[in-house]
Amino acid sequence: MDVNIDLSILEVEPAEEYHAKADRFLSSHQLLDFMKCPWLHHKKAIGLLADCDSASYLIGRAAHVRILEGRDVYAAAFALGGPVNPKTGKPFGSGTKAFAEWAEVQGKPVLSHEQVNLIEQMASGVAMNDQAVDLLLYGRSEGVLRAEYCGTPCQIRIDWVHPHRGIVDFKTCDDLTWFEADARRYGYQRQMAFYRAVLAQVIEGQMVPVHLVAVEKKEPFRCGVWRVSDDTLAIAQRENEAAIRRLLVCRQHDEWPTGYEEIRVLDVA
Repeated sequence: MDVNIDLSILEVEPAEEYHAKADRFLSSHQLLDFMKCPWLHHKKAIGLLADCDSASYLIGRAAHVRILEGRDVYAAAFALGGPVNPKTGKPFGSGTKAFAEWAEVQGKPVLSHEQVNLIEQMASGVAMNDQAVDLLLYGRSEGVLRAEYCGTPCQIRIDWVHPHRGIVDFKTCDDLTWFEADARRYGYQRQMAFYRAVLAQVIEGQMVPVHLVAVEKKEPFRCGVWRVSDDTLAIAQRENEAAIRRLLVCRQHDEWPTGYEEIRVLDVA
């Protein structure tokens, strides 16, 4: 496939600004929430539920910045490592009073020395995979795009766009052995199909290739690369578009079912 994406179509926008526009533009995460449970989607949309910023999420977010945007952006976005014990020359542990006092005055997310080391190990894991390095060698990180899709204003923030290789999404995982099962569980194919379809709205309908780069958050920090098949993306796109049609109906009638309103039959063989 001959792919030539003009990277200038992608806007540069801080994550906070992007997420602040969620009330006006449908994102892949909002659509996945709706597909899981319309009531869940609605509760988040009206501010009754917030996405929790867990330690695992913080590690994933920091790894994205370190690996995709580079050391300088990473160092500017996070407070790294904590204070050093003058007696030993080593950083205070994350559970110590000295670390807690240091963290309290930081004006940005805090990463302990242990977390910084973990992220560097993950970066080394990605660097060991030639296919991942090739995909991430040239392109633009965290590019934002907005377009109307299925009659709905939508927005995407793509981890990485390679002008000739298409969309590259970066994932962190506990064990690469089970990554394909995790991809099905979390609906990565639907997320990628949404990205690809919204991007197609501004590149003359072209459906570009999609790759996933995944790295482990523990030893041996393996990194793997997957190309999402065109058939998988086509099926996911049809599912997404059907879900958007249902979402528009729910908005029109202001009805948000859980999906479990009827009695189900449990048949255990």
